Amino acid sequence: MNKDGFLIVVSGFSGAGKGTVVKRLVEEYGYSLSISATTRAPRDGEEDGREYYFKTVAEFQNLIDYNGFIEWAQYVDNYYGTPRKFVENEMKAGKDVILEIEVQGAMNVRKQYPNALLIFVTAPDAASLKSRLAGRGTETDEVINKRMKRAAQESDDIDAYDYIVINDDLEECVKTVHSIIVSNKSLRENNLEFIDKIKSELKGL
Repeated sequence: MNKDGFLIVVSGFSGAGKGTVVKRLVEEYGYSLSISATTRAPRDGEEDGREYYFKTVAEFQNLIDYNGFIEWAQYVDNYYGTPRKFVENEMKAGKDVILEIEVQGAMNVRKQYPNALLIFVTAPDAASLKSRLAGRGTETDEVINKRMKRAAQESDDIDAYDYIVINDDLEECVKTVHSIIVSNKSLRENNLEFIDKIKSELKGL
């Protein structure tokens, strides 16, 4: 039976709190988190190799040329990408890996890993989303408006996700996402066990 780890993609509108949800999932349930590379500048308190691998545009493009990313995308004037080597090594070691990536990247992952579980985290409504972005105090009105326009574009693709989870209460949201992962992983493992069993029985006839 395939012992590889489970691949989970978590996306969400900017400001929906997906980063906080993912952080709690890693801390409380031991998931392996793939750290993305980005060309955006670090925010206060962020460290290279912890929140992101911070790259220059030239460094990022070099990794693209050498097929160093599972997926990459441009989002609000910056590049984001998922390093290939870490994810594949973790899954081969049997670890369940979370990718916290944007919609465009998630669609690319689905093409390469059809069995990946795609979960989209959202605020209850557009007004809450804009309020959360403004509450960060780290971005100009112009950037906030760009993010809201991008959210409108991303909404066209959220029906491609397996689950939509509303982040209205953080504790409940984290528990819900974990429950979704556990149930889907169990279903996949049961299916694989049955496939191995039926194959063996049929070949033994």
